[in-house]
Amino acid sequence: MDLYKIKDPSFLKGMSIDQLKELSTEVRKFLIENLSSTGGHLGANLGVVELTLALHKVYDSPKDRFLFDVGHQSYIHKILTGRAEKFDTLRQYQGLCGFPKRNESEHDVWETGHSSTSLSAAMGMAIARDLNEENHSILPIIGDGALTGGMALEALNHIGDEKKNVTVILNDNEMSIARNVGALHSALGRMRSAGKYNRAKDDLEWLLKRIPAVGGKLAQAAERLKDSMKYFVVPGMFFEELGFTYYGPVDGHDYHDLFENLNYAKKTEGPVIIHVITQKGKGYHPAESDQKDKWHGVGPYKIESGEKIKAVDEPPAWSEVISDTLRIEARTNKRIVAVTPAMVLGSKLEKFQAEFPDRLFDVGIAEQHATTLSAGLATQGMKPFLAIYSTFLQRGYDQVIHDVARQNLNVMFGIDRAGLVGADGETHQGVFDIAFLRTVPNMVVMMPKDENEGQHMVHTAVNYDDGPIAVRYPRGNGIGIPMEKKLKKLPIGSWEVLEEGSDAVILTFGTTISLALSASSRLRQEGVSVRVINARFIKPMDESMLHDIMKDNLPVLTIEEAVLQGGFGSSVLEFKEENNYTSWIKRLGVPDRFIEHGSVSKLWEEIGLTEENIIKQIKGITLTKQQRA
Repeated sequence: MDLYKIKDPSFLKGMSIDQLKELSTEVRKFLIENLSSTGGHLGANLGVVELTLALHKVYDSPKDRFLFDVGHQSYIHKILTGRAEKFDTLRQYQGLCGFPKRNESEHDVWETGHSSTSLSAAMGMAIARDLNEENHSILPIIGDGALTGGMALEALNHIGDEKKNVTVILNDNEMSIARNVGALHSALGRMRSAGKYNRAKDDLEWLLKRIPAVGGKLAQAAERLKDSMKYFVVPGMFFEELGFTYYGPVDGHDYHDLFENLNYAKKTEGPVIIHVITQKGKGYHPAESDQKDKWHGVGPYKIESGEKIKAVDEPPAWSEVISDTLRIEARTNKRIVAVTPAMVLGSKLEKFQAEFPDRLFDVGIAEQHATTLSAGLATQGMKPFLAIYSTFLQRGYDQVIHDVARQNLNVMFGIDRAGLVGADGETHQGVFDIAFLRTVPNMVVMMPKDENEGQHMVHTAVNYDDGPIAVRYPRGNGIGIPMEKKLKKLPIGSWEVLEEGSDAVILTFGTTISLALSASSRLRQEGVSVRVINARFIKPMDESMLHDIMKDNLPVLTIEEAVLQGGFGSSVLEFKEENNYTSWIKRLGVPDRFIEHGSVSKLWEEIGLTEENIIKQIKGITLTKQQRA
């Protein structure tokens, strides 16, 4: 079948199971071939081919609403809804989004990127449907990892209590981005091994009700019997206690099993859980045999071997630099523990976990819990290091304020993926943390210009006992500079001058240091002398240096790979206003809109983080100074 000619999923209605099996093979081949060039979330999608085809055959999208939690697994849905021809642009600038996107298709009814949101959204849609007296199905598709999120459990509680007609598809592949942890994961494991029971008890009840005269009484007796028996044998007791009818476990790669249970669920009133067991990476041996889930999200690879295509002799990843330094510190400082919300692999904490298995705590997809857990550890004299992506720290913001900063606790935040992350797009761009952290009392925020300074910042954080402290670092690899062997503590709030200059000043930090230096070099050739300052402490700022700059009335350009509103540049403007200076200040950074997917270089160009624009802005503010003089 030509996947490029698919316009909508209605063609599935007339397909036999044998034809669906052939289509499954074609879809997997398509994904493996296309993602070998573009990269993307391969493992999760290979695991839900049959499930997605079965859902689209039994239900009628977009009338029936499919909500893909996280959205990693929505590629087959995109193919079936007429987007196969765009897959060569997947996750590329102005190309097909790697997650559900409402402006891409009417079949994408809910946008995701973060986990555990689908059930709450589904409940909202169910309430609206019933108030509007409409008749359609609502199907959130959520993974076993996302189900550990507190928000998902809150939604389960509400759906079950209200008895809304919502069919939850629990896609259980035993892994999220890392192998799942926790009591709920163990409970799901027991359900997997317990075998089916619900279908048998419900079929018995249906038959008994058909017996004339005594059928009803027998059915009531059977109801009492099944209620007493299920405490011993029904695998889905947890969900039934929450008010759901549980079906499963279902073989997610067996069309007979899928259709039987989906059609049965369609006839069931009230909330339903269909527990589907799938194999992540199914149909591609390198991904099937992956025990560390390195095939969750991949860059380009060689199809035959699965070998990743990488640049030769890449510098170490930023996450590795930070976690390795933490591991070195932990050898001599027993107060140090590491906490992660299901990102041991993403934050490169495997070595720390291997060396200190009792001092690393993976709490699952539970960022709020991770933050307050860290606060609790700190009250007892420990030095917790919470390794968390910038975009996921947003989910623990109340806990940062209420539980950590308000009590001025010694929690270290390793803010990974800070700045623009590229292909994962707007849900993952780490551009808000400066704005939402710098307003929090007691918080220290810093960002290194290179790996060497990064290791010194970890050492600084470890030796800082005056409250919460955060080091933010970007996605990807460092610049490959030599690393000093002796770690040193940086004075809190200290900046450094990288280049002297007398006509203007650039204040920047982290990834944009190189842009500033390159622009300064070109300006110097044109006779414009620019001082470049590594403003490595975003909070507190180096007020002594700022006073010197503004007393000389030097024009200032601030550059940040973060939102402008409330960001670092805003803090410089506030300093100017509070101290009654008149220096001309211009800011460059992320404008007031969400930045979509694409390479970081393309996105920088889009928002004006380029050498050419820096040169233009410096010339503008120096000319303005001359005119004002």
